[in-house]
Amino acid sequence: MASKLTPKLITCLILPSCFLILFYSSFPPFIPQPPSSETPILPSAPCNLFEGRWVLDPTRKPMYDSTCPFHRNAWNCIKNQRDNMARINSWKWMPRGCDLDRVDPAGFLDLMRNKNIGFVGDSLNENFLVSLLCVLRVGDPGAKKWKRKGAWRGAYFPKFNVTVAYHRAVLLARYEWQTKQPGFSGQDGVKGIYRVDVDIPANDWANISDFYDVLVFNTGHWWGPDKFPKETPLVFFRDGQPIHPYLELMDGLKVVVKNMVAHIEKAFPKKVLKFWRLQSPRHFYGGDWNQNGSCLFDEPLKESELDLWFDPANNGTNREARRVNEVIGDMLKGTSIRPLDLSRLSEWRADAHPAVWLGKKDAVAVWGQDCMHWCLPGVPDTWLDILAQLITYNLASI
Repeated sequence: MASKLTPKLITCLILPSCFLILFYSSFPPFIPQPPSSETPILPSAPCNLFEGRWVLDPTRKPMYDSTCPFHRNAWNCIKNQRDNMARINSWKWMPRGCDLDRVDPAGFLDLMRNKNIGFVGDSLNENFLVSLLCVLRVGDPGAKKWKRKGAWRGAYFPKFNVTVAYHRAVLLARYEWQTKQPGFSGQDGVKGIYRVDVDIPANDWANISDFYDVLVFNTGHWWGPDKFPKETPLVFFRDGQPIHPYLELMDGLKVVVKNMVAHIEKAFPKKVLKFWRLQSPRHFYGGDWNQNGSCLFDEPLKESELDLWFDPANNGTNREARRVNEVIGDMLKGTSIRPLDLSRLSEWRADAHPAVWLGKKDAVAVWGQDCMHWCLPGVPDTWLDILAQLITYNLASI
């Protein structure tokens, strides 16, 4: 039989319900609100910034000039009166399917406040560094030259407590000159060797793992017979002993990069943002640097010319960049080191090297034209725009 509700029980049920209704009706209804404008919103993942085309933009101007105190004279193409500098700096890189913003010097320094950026590698990374220092000085004119902790050169930005520096280590691994050793086989005609310890980082960057928050590594341009001919070859050592059979240059590069990548993964904290800048190509035409090679160009190359210049299958003067990139790319797979592939966008720019405008009398007679490094301001400023965008995205995602 169904139970009956007594007046007392009804009162006990209804009164609390009425109280709850009155209590909650005093609050405004809950409506999901959009995020506050003060809530940090992560930037969209960048598209492939490395693929695209150069577009002429007459309104585009450099952020700095010949008076930047961090210039290296041979790359200061405005001061050295290089032809066509206005046009060289009027080309804008347009990634396919997205925009590449120019770096905001003060905004980027603010993002990097109390952090440090390091470059480790050869003079192409120094070329990159000078671009970064001159651009960032726009955001902090009080920047001062800095050289400590084994750094080759750098700058300190006091307004933001940021240090940016370069550690010269052209092979990344430690290497040193040794005179001809008795009993060392295969030394006919050899004056001495450059010993490379494939498992030991160069002293210049061996002790920096606790200092930098962002690092950009590179190597490549020294891995050629012009730097280490048969009379003074590279000889590779592991665990203090020569590697047998003796390694040719490209095989030596593979072993060194493999070991240096392993060292970076082990020695540097996971929170450190690590990039490896792939090769920026040379543009010698008509011969190599010591064979009257030239780069007196007024325009970027055409897309149809790129493979003719740089594909190793064509055995051209500038073929080594893609070969080195292939080796390095393979070694970076599965690691925390991000490839910074600036090669393709740089391949077009045969017009943007110092060439004969080197700022020093007889420099061309002694060293030949410089068709390897880049005028500043110039193409490395675009490298910087890409690096800054990637750093911004990755730091915001942490």
